[in-house]
Amino acid sequence: MHGPGSQRRTVRRRSRRRSGRGAEPRRSRSLAVLVALLTSALVQVQATRAAQEARETGNAAPLAEHVVLVSIDGFRPEFYREPTWPAPTVQHMAQTGVFAEGVRGVFPTVTYPTHTTLVTGAMPARHGVYYNTPFEPEGQTGRWYWSEEAIQVPTLWDALRSAGRESAAISWPVTVGAPIDRVMPEVWSLDPDAVPLVAMRDATRPAGLWEEVEREATGRLTARSFSADWINRDDTTGAAAAYLLETYRPALLAIHLLSNDHFEHELGRDAPTVRRAVAATDRAVGAVLDAAERAGIVRRTAFVITGDHGFVNTSLELAPNVWLAEAGLRGAGSDRGDWRATFHSQGGATFLHLRDPADAESLAAVRRALAQAPREMAKLYRVVEREELEAIGADPRVPLALSGALDVRFSETASGPVVRAASGATHGYFPSDFEEILTGFVGWGAGFRSGVVLHRMGSEDVAPLIARLLGLDFEAKDGAAPLGLLDLPD
Repeated sequence: MHGPGSQRRTVRRRSRRRSGRGAEPRRSRSLAVLVALLTSALVQVQATRAAQEARETGNAAPLAEHVVLVSIDGFRPEFYREPTWPAPTVQHMAQTGVFAEGVRGVFPTVTYPTHTTLVTGAMPARHGVYYNTPFEPEGQTGRWYWSEEAIQVPTLWDALRSAGRESAAISWPVTVGAPIDRVMPEVWSLDPDAVPLVAMRDATRPAGLWEEVEREATGRLTARSFSADWINRDDTTGAAAAYLLETYRPALLAIHLLSNDHFEHELGRDAPTVRRAVAATDRAVGAVLDAAERAGIVRRTAFVITGDHGFVNTSLELAPNVWLAEAGLRGAGSDRGDWRATFHSQGGATFLHLRDPADAESLAAVRRALAQAPREMAKLYRVVEREELEAIGADPRVPLALSGALDVRFSETASGPVVRAASGATHGYFPSDFEEILTGFVGWGAGFRSGVVLHRMGSEDVAPLIARLLGLDFEAKDGAAPLGLLDLPD
């Protein structure tokens, strides 16, 4: 039965249902607005607290809540200055942010000393990471400066931990055992039969992070997806870094991208594969930028993109240890024998070590051997004396070094011909000898001005710049944040 009363009750029920359907979106919108207001208020409280702490401690107020430090191994200024290079993201950041026409590296211009300078603001003479591979008196084992305990000065990681703020790093050199909250350090086994990536996995902290990244971001990490021999290494690193930024939002995320360096070494500065590698590094930067946007922190995030060295094409290789072996200063084998003097090579430079640092007689014998070199060979290098080594902050233990001419690199061998043919490209040269060895710098995002071009800066200036962006209590022993790059409050 359906009388008039039933119709009215039906209409009222339908009206209530329609009212309920309309009220739910309004409640959702109100809740979203409330959440946004609370989030904004929390951010403002945090900013006010940070500014108050900065005033109380004498530090500058932070200009950014997050800094993404990207090191592109073998990064050259033309990658962002010349549009023919396939790097649209980094080029856009350079055009709308700040960039340097060139960055002077450390000596030697190789990866591990420079990356240590980037996070300490100190030159190798102070921080203690003098080369990629430490000089080993009884012969080189293949060991690199993997462990953070080699660093003799405070790092940005130390400053962040002291401030109660989090950090993260992927493939950053000299970070095994570092005080970093989430770290996948660059390290490998010297055992040729070891399974690739096991050393890196075992050194990853905290426990379980490696598996978490595989599960949530990259898939299984293997020699096919995470090897410096392949361009996709940088795509994988970008995916892992994007996950860490979006999920954990550390104050500092440091990323080391490798493939460009590998292919420049192998194929030279301008091979097509190098351009593909540059495109991969740019994709990695873009992936992290996307993550900052998804996390809603892009306006509070600064990107610092730099490198460790440029690259020089080579056609000749010089082996000065052959001269020392002929002079009876060392043996011809890789263990150096009963040696008194030997050169330790780092690509485009080589450093003289004396078994007894006070052995003036052996040093004089080395100088005689160099002076007696045929004229055509003497033109292949220049001698870097102790005074110049001190000025550039190089290894304080060596009395002299050799830096190669524009197309010459050094070999460690002490037998065979002194000069041989070479191909590919390298680095290591004295950092101000020629333009090709300069690296680059781009700053973009929170705290940076727009449209500023800096002629030159040094790698030691990056750490104090990051410290200023984050408002950290940090003293760089040798560097200083370049003036004019930052959007400082009045």
